[in-house]
Amino acid sequence: MIHISSQRLGDILSKSTQKKIMVIGDLMLDRYLWGQVTRISPEAPVPIINIEDDDVRFGGAANVANNIVGMGATPVLVGTIGEDTGGEMFRELLTSKKLTADGLIVDTTRPTTIKTRIIGNNQQIARVDREKTHAISSTVQQRILKQVRELIVDVDAIILQDYNKGMMVPELIHGVVDIARENKTIVTVDPKFDHFLEYRNVTLFKPNRKETEEALALRLDDDEAVKDAGRMLLDKLKAEAVLITLSERGVALFERGQEPVFTHTRARKVADVSGAGDTVIATVTTALAAGASFREGVSMANFAAGVVCGEVGAVPIKADELRQAIEKAG
Repeated sequence: MIHISSQRLGDILSKSTQKKIMVIGDLMLDRYLWGQVTRISPEAPVPIINIEDDDVRFGGAANVANNIVGMGATPVLVGTIGEDTGGEMFRELLTSKKLTADGLIVDTTRPTTIKTRIIGNNQQIARVDREKTHAISSTVQQRILKQVRELIVDVDAIILQDYNKGMMVPELIHGVVDIARENKTIVTVDPKFDHFLEYRNVTLFKPNRKETEEALALRLDDDEAVKDAGRMLLDKLKAEAVLITLSERGVALFERGQEPVFTHTRARKVADVSGAGDTVIATVTTALAAGASFREGVSMANFAAGVVCGEVGAVPIKADELRQAIEKAG
């Protein structure tokens, strides 16, 4: 990608601590049950796990907030929670991190999404989800847009984080982008398939390979196919830049008027890819808000993803770990 000097990196990370990043999307809780596999159940051919630890963390769009905190910036979460115990737990987590709950909207038609991962011997054995994925109502949409209008005056960038759970409907997407453009605020997107081409006129659009292939009916088997896809997305979405993540093949960045840039993955070992996309969008957006170029931000994000892929579970990046990884690579 590009070389970032220690001085330049330090400048970006220092400015990041002064930035507020709004995250709009499907808010979730990730629950982890950690333990050891002791034997196979006599009732069915499944492992019996002796649970030794129980941990609840931010998940979904809220995990992006974890990564923003790790980068030293301040996230402002906007989305729905249920009128339930999960919603109370979500508020408690916000309080524990000294984050505002002003952007939370209670939607009584759905529970707070909770994904429970069962980890045995440091490997994920099963996942149990509690969620409803119907589209949010027009009333909830208007309440969210009202919060965005009120909160945007204090934020430096907006991340639209879509998990196809019913939050990011076209009307809301268009409304948020219009508000951001009125306020000249950076908007980055981590999309899913359902409303893939609704995210027009944004700063940076970051799909992964699978999402891009499905949306454009293309196979991204080589660099030329990836280049075609990147150019198509720049044209269709009128975005300033497109970043396609290619798993083990790294990432490809497309900017208007610039040649595409490919870079290999920075992961030295891959223990778990959970949350790597969250880390990428959080890192690149925070860097852009701090004055980084697209290439600088994407380079930092690629290193950040390499760091978190070496950990089990959706582990957020930390600024010190990111700095060490970049400086070690020279």
